[in-house]
Amino acid sequence: MKIKKRSGQIVQFDKSKIERAVSKAFEAKGLLDNPAEKIASKIATEIYESKKPVIEIEEIQDMVENELMREGFFEIAKVYILYRREHADLRMAKKIIFGVGKDESKLPLNAMEVLKARYLLKNIDGEVVESPKEMYLRVAEYVSTAENAYDKRRTPVWKENFFRIMQEGLFLPNSPTLMNAGTDYPQLAACFVIPVEDSIEGIFDAVKNAALIHKTGGGTGFSFSRLRPANDSVRSTGGIASGPVSFMKVFDVATEVIKQGGKRRGANMGVLRVDHPDIASFVRAKSEKGLFTNFNISVAMTDSFFTSLKNDKAYSLVNPRTGKETGKADAREMFGLIVSRAWDNGDPGVIFIDKINDLHTMKKTGLIEATNPCGEQPLLPNEACNLGSINLSKFVKNGRIEWDSMKDTISIAVRFLDDVIDVSRYPLPVIEKKVKENRKIGLGVMGFADFLVMLNIPYNSVEAEKTAGEVMDFIHREADRASKYMAEEKGSFPSYKLSEMAQKGEKPRRNATLTTVAPTGSISIITGAASGIEPYFDLVFIRNVLDGTQFLEVNKNLSEILEKNGLDKTAVITAIGEGTKLKDIPEIPNSIKKIFVTAHDVDPEWHVRIQAAFQKYTDNAVSKTVNFPGDATHRQVEEVYISAYETGCKGITIYRDGSRDNQVLVKPKEKSCKLKTVDSDYAGGCEECGG
Repeated sequence: MKIKKRSGQIVQFDKSKIERAVSKAFEAKGLLDNPAEKIASKIATEIYESKKPVIEIEEIQDMVENELMREGFFEIAKVYILYRREHADLRMAKKIIFGVGKDESKLPLNAMEVLKARYLLKNIDGEVVESPKEMYLRVAEYVSTAENAYDKRRTPVWKENFFRIMQEGLFLPNSPTLMNAGTDYPQLAACFVIPVEDSIEGIFDAVKNAALIHKTGGGTGFSFSRLRPANDSVRSTGGIASGPVSFMKVFDVATEVIKQGGKRRGANMGVLRVDHPDIASFVRAKSEKGLFTNFNISVAMTDSFFTSLKNDKAYSLVNPRTGKETGKADAREMFGLIVSRAWDNGDPGVIFIDKINDLHTMKKTGLIEATNPCGEQPLLPNEACNLGSINLSKFVKNGRIEWDSMKDTISIAVRFLDDVIDVSRYPLPVIEKKVKENRKIGLGVMGFADFLVMLNIPYNSVEAEKTAGEVMDFIHREADRASKYMAEEKGSFPSYKLSEMAQKGEKPRRNATLTTVAPTGSISIITGAASGIEPYFDLVFIRNVLDGTQFLEVNKNLSEILEKNGLDKTAVITAIGEGTKLKDIPEIPNSIKKIFVTAHDVDPEWHVRIQAAFQKYTDNAVSKTVNFPGDATHRQVEEVYISAYETGCKGITIYRDGSRDNQVLVKPKEKSCKLKTVDSDYAGGCEECGG
């Protein structure tokens, strides 16, 4: 007996699939002990008796509906009919948006929208010419060619492994790799730091180099700390300097006109040391709306500054041109200004530059001055790094972590990221040289909020903090094991002898750094995972997908748990959409309420503790946003910054709800609807940046 699927594919009839579908309909009403097997057998008999050589899938679903009605299961039939209708609408929407035949992967609609907009290849007319499966094949095939230099016989094996972990949603690399692998310009790294020298030539070289990087989809970080302060002398012209903030405007304008690879706008991180004489004007740089829209900015906080802050003392401001003190600033006042500006619109963030360099294992190759745009990747000047993230939600089964499966994925992912280094085409020779000397990679995670829910652990708990440390420790240990194995096979990174690892007599490994926790905005959407290590920002919202097209999004884990517990999913979703918090719905059991906490339910202390738990086992840094409600106080922001410093974080970012006009997650203007509305590329993390 054969079945014709909607795609036209002919497959063998399988009665168990009918049984599973019927069983799910009963379970949605809380009926775990149900006659699904009996109903499936009746339908199978009816199909065989029809003597049709091939039967359409829609005919079988009609039979299921009729049998449920005949048996008197009217409520179950209703559930089944609504399920069919919902999925039929979704298929129709995908056909309208993406065309027939582009949906082999059965991805959610928002994932398909993001894939179409940013990742899938297009022809000269802008029409999509590959499917998600073909994209993964393109990437796997190209990246695996790096293995040809070592053992060509193994290349097909690694190609299959790389394809499998991407196709199954176990791991995804950073966006430039998905966009550019196998294309005419395969620049695959996401994170770059470009030096800004204290000269007109040096400044505009940096502008040009950043434009070349943005063109290929990379993000750039700059330290402006080397630039002499405003009103300082310029010997060559007899004039006076305009200072770092004025030159930042040049970078901002250049970024505005360069769209990354034709797919997204460029992103920058601007960093200035807290002891630079122009630090106050830098902190205020984004006070005026419309300025520096292509920049995140961070203050590089020093240990000596925190000592002065603790003792309520002034600290020295130093001219980078002369190395001499130009004056003093009150540490408490400066800290208050930084906190006030962050409270007002989310900028600046802070990075703890001395802590970053204390833990930097390659000091003999230089000191770190800046990070990539989201702060998770500190890099040397003219250095780049490629990132990738493991989807933690794929490694829980029946409430238990599948460590063996995760170990296998880590090993493959580390080799994938290392191979990316060899096959990527870098925009500048100096960057390629630095990258291949140190071979830094950044393996991280996404879906942590899903992971906790599946383990029945509240985000704001000691158990979550412990779990964060355990899983990141495991990832780092297994990544270290894989990198050391590759060093035996392919050789260690060339600058290994300059590393603290070599000084300590540690076994050589292939990569100077291994782990980074990135925000995973778009790739989280593709895999259907929660963003990075963020808690859920909301459980129900409306997503803007295409020009005016909107789709209701409901947290998939909440939806499943409501169904399993026989709760009225529609009523709960409606209540949340109308502004009621899940914790305030009486019929929801406490066991469900406690695990579905959202960002504003999580005390700032827990945001920091979770970040610190991940940072402890992360070579590079951790991207995390502490989301505050609109009524948060300056004092609360102060406490977060100090706590982050004291608990070992390398930096911290905060965002207060409503503090920017154009945040990603907003209330719609219509008073009749209280559902929040998000952009198509919102991944459920920070409400302002999407990550």
